[in-house]
Amino acid sequence: MTAKTPDPAVAPAIGFAEFASTIMPPKAASTPPLVVRLVEQHGASWVDEQSLDAWLALPGDRVLFFVGDSIRFPECLDVAVVLPELQLKFPQRFAIGVLRRGGEEATARRFGVQRWPSLVFFRNGDYITVIPGMLDWEVYLTEVERALAAEPSPIPTIRLPTPTPTAKPINVGLPTQH
Repeated sequence: MTAKTPDPAVAPAIGFAEFASTIMPPKAASTPPLVVRLVEQHGASWVDEQSLDAWLALPGDRVLFFVGDSIRFPECLDVAVVLPELQLKFPQRFAIGVLRRGGEEATARRFGVQRWPSLVFFRNGDYITVIPGMLDWEVYLTEVERALAAEPSPIPTIRLPTPTPTAKPINVGLPTQH
């Protein structure tokens, strides 16, 4: 069956969304097959905003995978392939959670994640560290080993300086108006 090119004159009659869906390329699948494979074949858990706290409260080391949009951040597919290999290299050391797309932004703000993809490490519910992006294999091994040995740490946040009543403006070389 071949796709029929719609007549633009009928667009108002069928509605813009339906019309656009006939001529626009499809959006990327919400969850790429390589990410689904983490759950179906490698024992990862789906995690969303509602299940996150319960998943984090489970004992042991946990890695939360912030996937992101595979079109904007194609290296998430590489991380999805490498993550089970890391789990094999560190057997029985950590469980994997795959964060569902709907809650990524809010969860990223909660844990200071600024880059996709990212692997966020937790132990017994406590934040440990984040490993952002796709890395070389040897670097991953070093970083994961470091994360699994690390103590809990404060969740990183972006802090902007707050002005104080005695703060004076800084001259950055721009002309001042008198």
